[in-house]
Amino acid sequence: MKVRNSLRSLKNQPGSQVVRRRGRTFIINKKNPRLKARQG
Repeated sequence: MKVRNSLRSLKNQPGSQVVRRRGRTFIINKKNPRLKARQG
């Protein structure tokens, strides 16, 4: 699955990780919990 460009910038933030749940792609960040995104 392609990761959307808007998620790509979040993915490069320190502490963020790409997680796949139920067919959706999520970006979660433990260091900065405000940085969340969803695709799909």
